Amino acid sequence: MAASASLLSLDPRLQREFQEQVLRVRAGRAAKQGPLTPGVVYLGHIPRGLHEPQIKEYFSQFGTVTRLRLSRSKKTGGSRGFGYVEFESDEVAKIVAETMNNYLFCERLLKCEFLPPEKVHENLFKGSERTFRKPSYPAVKRYNKKRTLKEKMRMTERLLKNEKRLRKRLAEKGIDYDFPGFAAQVSQKKKKVSDSNVNISVNSQDPTPVCTPTALERRQSQTVEGDEDEITIKLPPASVKSCVQKIKKTVKMQKKIKSKKRK
Repeated sequence: MAASASLLSLDPRLQREFQEQVLRVRAGRAAKQGPLTPGVVYLGHIPRGLHEPQIKEYFSQFGTVTRLRLSRSKKTGGSRGFGYVEFESDEVAKIVAETMNNYLFCERLLKCEFLPPEKVHENLFKGSERTFRKPSYPAVKRYNKKRTLKEKMRMTERLLKNEKRLRKRLAEKGIDYDFPGFAAQVSQKKKKVSDSNVNISVNSQDPTPVCTPTALERRQSQTVEGDEDEITIKLPPASVKSCVQKIKKTVKMQKKIKSKKRK
């Protein structure tokens, strides 16, 4: 009744009969035309910032949009730049494909192609009616969360157990395959901790020096003889400076010998 209410009869007394007659005429036309066959249009080069609501609102000016699917990335949830639009009538879909193909839209050439019914997959619009929600990545958050010392110990124990189980399975099947695995990493960490805890100082009363290579060499060269107060410091056999001086002297001597030979 709402569609026929816009039409008015010349005689106000016959307005109700006129509206009923208009409805009968329109129903007869729809019955003659038969059911509409839907048409699908492929959209490519979709500009950034255009999502399902904007695309549906734009293409609704051509005709009724029944379904819409915008391809999105499973990892990030962002648009992949192409999608599919289904119109109520295939004639409208063909007109859209012809008029909007290579149309400059937001600094991009929009690609539109009409898909024949045999090329449209039955699961093409699967899940298109659901509103999109950005993925939350619960596994990534769970992996990157800050753990306490007890939680780290449990995690290492669990990993070592799984690794032992895997080595047993390989041995039972007769596979001779040796790999370092997680156990080697744990042993390396323990070695580093034990090396850092070693006291390098010779005298227990002395403060521990800064662990630089030169300080370590000097400490190692110190030997205790007799009393605790007597310390003999052994210098390295050849220091860097003496080596450099020797090299310079040999270079000078070679230059002098060459100059004498030329004379």
